[in-house]
Amino acid sequence: MPNIKSAKKRVKVNETKAMQNKAAKSAMKTSLKKFDAAVADGNRSEADSAYKAAVKTVDKAAAKGLIHKNKAANKKSQMTIRLNAIQG
Repeated sequence: MPNIKSAKKRVKVNETKAMQNKAAKSAMKTSLKKFDAAVADGNRSEADSAYKAAVKTVDKAAAKGLIHKNKAANKKSQMTIRLNAIQG
């Protein structure tokens, strides 16, 4: 355990930031799962709205540094391909 006041604060801040990052990453995964479910059902209108939400969360995660920008681009590309494959 740190003895210096600033080091103690860093420990607290790091714990808080880690929880925020975990929550944001979890929200991203949830939105991706909702998109996957909509695509699996074949519902185009539902998939469109889920796609928009998923792209937004992926972009936010990349902006915050939770995932690499290239990983975000790859995820969005794959989602677009899957969305365009839906008939309707």
